[in-house]
Amino acid sequence: MKLFGPFFRLGTSRRLLAVAAALVGMVSLGIGAHAALNKRTAEPVKVAASDQAESTAKPSTRIALVIGNGHYPDANAPLTQPINDAHALTSALRHEGFDVDALEDATHDDMVRAVARLKSKVRADSVVMLFFGGYGIQVGRESFMIPVDATIWKEADVRRDGVSVEAVLDAAKEYGASAKVVVLDASRRNPYERRFRAFSHGLAPISLPDNSLLLTSASPGRVADDSTGPNSVLVTELLNHIDTKRADQPQAAEAIFDQTRVAISRASDGAQVPAVSSTLLEEVSLNVGH
Repeated sequence: MKLFGPFFRLGTSRRLLAVAAALVGMVSLGIGAHAALNKRTAEPVKVAASDQAESTAKPSTRIALVIGNGHYPDANAPLTQPINDAHALTSALRHEGFDVDALEDATHDDMVRAVARLKSKVRADSVVMLFFGGYGIQVGRESFMIPVDATIWKEADVRRDGVSVEAVLDAAKEYGASAKVVVLDASRRNPYERRFRAFSHGLAPISLPDNSLLLTSASPGRVADDSTGPNSVLVTELLNHIDTKRADQPQAAEAIFDQTRVAISRASDGAQVPAVSSTLLEEVSLNVGH
């Protein structure tokens, strides 16, 4: 026994150390697994909370697409007023609670994508507003907003490169908008019409779907010259009548459009008479009062 005693004690110590190391490893593994489990269970809670916050956020029921196009390569000089008008109108509409998608010098693809975004926001109780400032062209009985990258030499090019006002209104109706409001400041002499064998000035009468309201800067088939100010006469007068400082209660959009039409007609001694068309079945307001 004395011969084997030291070896026996040494073997026992090694076995104890091995057992101790194994126990430490198992404890460390357990702690790591517990921490990993806690991390995995915490992450879905965070995502779920974010999803819940997004789902409870109420989308706006007042939606606007505002487009100001000024830099047309085929024009002799840029149009400065449409871009200024888009900036001013965007600010005013946001103040009145509109969710505004604003575009400046928009290409055809820009405008198509913007219309798609507009459609994705429409709900059954939405009021949808469209503003376009720039060049517009009528082809047949349809009016087209012209993007800055349009290449137009014949009427077929207008249908290919332009964006139809009627098509935007029909899309808003199809997606369930309760009311559609349009302001078109596009009754300008444009650089494309002279290329057509037969053309008409201004814009064609626009066929409105139910519960729609339209304001154009001139009567169908007529053109309006730009003023010398930073903003067009149409948008200047429109903003004056939307201004909530002048109204204790929300004002009907149709009344605002009529007041704008009369103010411009009087200021120009009848040289420029905007047109207002309506198929509204209910009162729609552009401002919220104060």
